[in-house]
Amino acid sequence: MKSLTRELWFCTEKEREFVNITSTVEDLVRESGVKEGLCLVNAMHITASVFINDDESGLHHDFDVWLEKLAPHEPVSGYRHNRGEINADAHMKRQIMGREVVVAITDGTLHFGPWEQIFYGEFDGRRKKRVLVKIIGE
Repeated sequence: MKSLTRELWFCTEKEREFVNITSTVEDLVRESGVKEGLCLVNAMHITASVFINDDESGLHHDFDVWLEKLAPHEPVSGYRHNRGEINADAHMKRQIMGREVVVAITDGTLHFGPWEQIFYGEFDGRRKKRVLVKIIGE
């Protein structure tokens, strides 16, 4: 069995941002030499997410608006967690969007459905955070 482990580091310019990391993960799959297996991609911070969806700017705007309705940043006094920090909403947004994705590797490539792409979702940005990529298989 082959395996490859890498960490990707991000420091977004915005507080909330969606970054397409598909090509980077595809490069790692090629580097791993795995032809049949699995690729795990997970956010290593509790205010960030990894998810799969379409790379369409209108949809990303809709995600941002929807998440803000579900877990609004303001008023920060509305969250008990915010007694020491002001990122409770970022923790909740991460819960909604998810921690990780697992994608099958078939014939040496990520086995996606139509339009599927992998994204890093940042909900408490402007500081360095990491994503783990773990590839295993034959």
